[in-house]
Amino acid sequence: MLEGKILICDDEEGMRRYLKKMLQSHGLSVETFGDGASLLRRLEAEENGGPDLLLQDIRMPDLDGIEMLKRVARLRPALPVVIMTAYGTIDSAVEAIKLGAYDYVTKPFPKEKILGVLEKALEREFLLSENRDLKEALSRQSAPGEIIFASDRFREVYELTLQVAASEANILVQGESGTGKELIARAIHFNSQRSVRRFLSINCAALSDTLLESQLFGHIRGAFTGAVATRKGLLEEADGGTLFLDEIGDISPSLQVKLLRVIQEGELLPVGATRPKSVDIRFVAATNKELEREVKEGRFREDLYYRLHVINITLPPLRERKEDIEPLARFLLGKYSQRTKKRVTAISDGALRLLAGYNWPGNVRELENVIERAVILARGSEVTEELLPIWKAAEGRAVPPKEGPLSLEGVEREHIVKMLERTAYHKTRTAELLGITRKTLARKIAEYALRLPEGASEEAD
Repeated sequence: MLEGKILICDDEEGMRRYLKKMLQSHGLSVETFGDGASLLRRLEAEENGGPDLLLQDIRMPDLDGIEMLKRVARLRPALPVVIMTAYGTIDSAVEAIKLGAYDYVTKPFPKEKILGVLEKALEREFLLSENRDLKEALSRQSAPGEIIFASDRFREVYELTLQVAASEANILVQGESGTGKELIARAIHFNSQRSVRRFLSINCAALSDTLLESQLFGHIRGAFTGAVATRKGLLEEADGGTLFLDEIGDISPSLQVKLLRVIQEGELLPVGATRPKSVDIRFVAATNKELEREVKEGRFREDLYYRLHVINITLPPLRERKEDIEPLARFLLGKYSQRTKKRVTAISDGALRLLAGYNWPGNVRELENVIERAVILARGSEVTEELLPIWKAAEGRAVPPKEGPLSLEGVEREHIVKMLERTAYHKTRTAELLGITRKTLARKIAEYALRLPEGASEEAD
């Protein structure tokens, strides 16, 4: 049996009667409203007590559903709202989630579907009210890394991140390697109602298909040679929390099918098991690939794409938000000065100009590597041009002149060559310096048709 007070707002009398009878039979207290105005008056009447959840149709005769959601949020900002929508208005439901709605259900819906959604919403509200102190403590202990920016371009991204964090929607974060996708995923989790539970992450491109499946789904004892004990996978560990799937575009078609079932059904089957386990997970996925093109070319399932792509956040590369380079560099300087216990407190004007003029193919991750190296090598209190590995890029210049003939791709190609030479063609170390994965580096080597010295590929592996 469920507990709580539910408000239902729907202009169809038959739907109101059906929902009221069904929900009351499961122990819920129910009030119904046939128009938005009467619902808003009810919310303004403090003497009637506070509801636990609102179930609202997206289309009302007297008030647009989106506008009504905004007014409800102003009156009762903590009230969870579940949207009911027809197939033709799913876009409106997605917009409602962006504005803070908890979830949506599509008419006609089976009884089990609506009961499941309401049960999860009410359970979450109960846990939040019971664990408010715990949430505050965990937030202080497990806060995400600082997000440093000064540009309007990234401010828009950050504001969208905070806006969608309160929803339960799955989110796809896109952007080049090193732009900070995991940092955004952490910000989403720690600003959501799931922040009292775990945030876990996995790089899908870094593991083989078999190992990735075992890491995600877990296995039971004896499932395969070497499985001497039952082991929980990340999907089970993330129950009630958030799972960040980095480089989601690299998973195999067979694993895509299994992951889709978890998202659709809320069930997982550990390797070797015969009984599924129920899980409640919010997914944040990230990729530097164009998933729409991957879908069109048959390498990524369309249904999985749309399950993950309820809301999209695209991170701009560092070269398109130059205003962020200096504050990021100063923040990283403080971070690595403290970590190395060195008193490196300043960056010279020449070094700042060099940093601002460089195109950063490895984005923020490359900037972090550059600053860390400079702090380690610094003999005084200041980072100067000579301490920056980008000093010798493009044959002694920081970058080619803006009016020069090299394209952005040309700069990237030249920088990859320089980093390969610097590591004696050791691919793993080169990828680390560039702030990209080994797989991305291999793709870039093939893309630019780079010729490595004979035997280098074997020695560098």
